Amino acid sequence: MREYRELTVELGERSYPIFIGEGLLGDAGELFAKQGIGKKSPVMIVTDDNIAGRHLAKLEAVLAVSGYQTTSVVVPAGESSKSLTVFESLISRALEAGLDRKSTIVALGGGVVGDLAGYAAAAYMRGIKFVQVPTTILAHDSSVGGKVAVNHPLAKNIIGAFHQPELVLYDLDTLQTLPPREVSAGLSEVVKHGLIWDYEFVQWCDDNADRLRALDPDALGYALFKGCSVKAAVVSQDERENDLRMILNLGHTIGHALEAVAGYGELLHGEAISIGMVGSARLAVRLGAPEEVYTVTKRVLSRVGLPVRLPAHLDTGAIMNAMMHDKKFQEGTMVFIVPTAIGQVEINNSVSTALVREIVEQLKQEAALA
Repeated sequence: MREYRELTVELGERSYPIFIGEGLLGDAGELFAKQGIGKKSPVMIVTDDNIAGRHLAKLEAVLAVSGYQTTSVVVPAGESSKSLTVFESLISRALEAGLDRKSTIVALGGGVVGDLAGYAAAAYMRGIKFVQVPTTILAHDSSVGGKVAVNHPLAKNIIGAFHQPELVLYDLDTLQTLPPREVSAGLSEVVKHGLIWDYEFVQWCDDNADRLRALDPDALGYALFKGCSVKAAVVSQDERENDLRMILNLGHTIGHALEAVAGYGELLHGEAISIGMVGSARLAVRLGAPEEVYTVTKRVLSRVGLPVRLPAHLDTGAIMNAMMHDKKFQEGTMVFIVPTAIGQVEINNSVSTALVREIVEQLKQEAALA
């Protein structure tokens, strides 16, 4: 068995490990069996048409050698696959393949595949096992914590469930073919975990931005381990987002609205969240946080190749309306995760819509002046 980093999401009887290392796809059969993934019932692998040609055959072969019966489903790459139509097609394929209550669905891909396949696993026969095999940097966040969902045209991730995986298998070799834009988009959530939890890790990201963008295995392995560690610590304390887990939504109130208005295509998720985090940092300074919160946030995100301005052509009214449909809009006010310092945030339940509109306009003006 290859060397790997391991950490655990502590959830009592539903605790599960995260394995991070190079070449781990080759150990998938052994690791699956170690975590109780049964071999008598069919296993369905869900992936997308970008990943299928790179990694699907290897995973199928490794699992077959270990005695697993697999069937595979390939969906179109991109956010548009997180739809009820594609979800229904997965359920149909699961029925056709004879999946039963002892079966497992494996998500091989990025955040879209993980969310979609995870929600199918949560719904099929009222819930069967699933495994996350992330192939993007961004998915280090979405693959941990059990939040699975599909989108509605009016709101992102509004149809979903909490359904924890049996394990997360993170093969760093699968990241080496990522295009530069996706690398930077994935690093958005890496930086986020530092901004909410760990000042020293933010400094490390700032110092090692070039190594991260170059996919240096040592730097990448360390960064993903640190990011997953923050996510695991938060989820272990608040699985169903009753309070503490909400801090993981730093940048997401604005970010999700940008994705919806831009049509789930113009901006990658990590790019939208980056802009959202800059907006949250601007908001924080307006509410009394040190100016450093804004300058450091903007600098580190820029250094890892992310946008820090809001596209000027996006309509402010449409962005505000999208935020009203977000799960974090409650009783007439916006719920924002607001930084109080680098590495520290608070949940603010009473941010006025007027102030948010002002911040959105400022982010657009920066783009117009750039």
